[in-house]
Amino acid sequence: MTAANVLLVDDDKNFLRVLTHHVQEFGHRPAACSSGRVALERLHEEPFDVVITDLKMPQMDGLELLKAVHQLDPDIPVIVLTAHGSIDQAVSAIKAGAYEFLTKPFESEEVELAIDRALQVAGLVKENRELSKAVEEKFEFSGIVGSSGKFREILQLAAQLAEVDTTVLIEGESGTGKELIARAIHYNSARKKKPFVVVNCGAIPENLLESELFGYKRGAFTGAVADKRGKLEAAHTGTVFLDEVGELPMNMQVKLLRLLQEKEVDVIGQTAPRSLDVRILAATNRSLEQMTREGDFREDLYYRLSVAPLQLPPLRERREEIPLLIHHFLDRFNRQFSKNASISQDAVDALCRYDWPGNVRELENIVHRLVVFDRRGRIEADDLPSQFRRPTRTFGTVVFELPEEGFSLEDLERDLLWAALDKHDWNQSQAARYLDISRNTLIYRMQKYDLSPTDNPVAS
Repeated sequence: MTAANVLLVDDDKNFLRVLTHHVQEFGHRPAACSSGRVALERLHEEPFDVVITDLKMPQMDGLELLKAVHQLDPDIPVIVLTAHGSIDQAVSAIKAGAYEFLTKPFESEEVELAIDRALQVAGLVKENRELSKAVEEKFEFSGIVGSSGKFREILQLAAQLAEVDTTVLIEGESGTGKELIARAIHYNSARKKKPFVVVNCGAIPENLLESELFGYKRGAFTGAVADKRGKLEAAHTGTVFLDEVGELPMNMQVKLLRLLQEKEVDVIGQTAPRSLDVRILAATNRSLEQMTREGDFREDLYYRLSVAPLQLPPLRERREEIPLLIHHFLDRFNRQFSKNASISQDAVDALCRYDWPGNVRELENIVHRLVVFDRRGRIEADDLPSQFRRPTRTFGTVVFELPEEGFSLEDLERDLLWAALDKHDWNQSQAARYLDISRNTLIYRMQKYDLSPTDNPVAS
């Protein structure tokens, strides 16, 4: 344990001398005061990590000092000592914010352990506060990279929505930053100190979706050996981010609608509904309006979710932001891997010409790869993956690379399969729909080419 500055307060000078000796033996730096007022003056003059004070003292007793210490710095743990120990006094001290209550006489080891525990807890509190501050700063709207007028308008609207407790529907292609915007809304809202729970609606098997979202009671069905808290309940008083909400089956859409309307959920195996206070932020890369017209999504739920819609533009529609994003990711990965790589203008120009079907996520992954494999300290155009260096031709809405030496049709099919899966976060149902093939056909071709998220043929 690192040596700490410990302020000792007691009107019994003999006891104070003994306590000072013990604290020195523990390896800490004690400062002794014979009254609460003198101790308070010392606290204004220099920092202390722990305060140990007697409870019964003239002029200013231990409880008064405790309250004054916490007004000055609520993070300083205070250990209260007294020879007049009682349950009432202990309760009063703890209620006032004392970290621990020790009754005289006590063994020196008790004080040593109390100091060590107080320092550990204070360290964790400080670390947690710093992490919380870092998270909030990370998701400040002013810190989100984006310079185009369209994107800045979206951020301004999102900032306004953070101030009101309403449902938000975020629409956009995969990789456009829907979760980033959702987190920014949460961490700039009145619920920022409460949980932020992410639910990927397309990644949870349909037969497990109800129990994952709403939970169940012990004995509700075979195998339910204990109560399970659903993800919605885990977010109570906070925010739930329903990613790819368009993948919810109809029966789950009904339950979600009830939550939005009645602020309550039905837990499997529980007879009475459970009240729940959560804010819903939803996202989709599909058009819920079109799904509603086609009967695949409930119209009433769509209107409930789209009270405040946000439409994120794809990266190809805001190309002016690509250089800014490149340098943003370059700085981040340089710090992460202790590198100092720069990038040439030719390389930046080549990246700007690309259409980025995977949007910002794809750009981030490319810069990540370039930094990892950089050996020269400067990324040139010839360091880029092949799709950024070869000429391309557009057929309809699809861009094909046409190398002079020709190419393998099977390789092209494999690349297209991987790109479609990556675009939809490896959700097989969505990728199959995107390619206009059945899910079984997709699985067969995935097995044929041995496709997995870790094997990226498109970036090779």
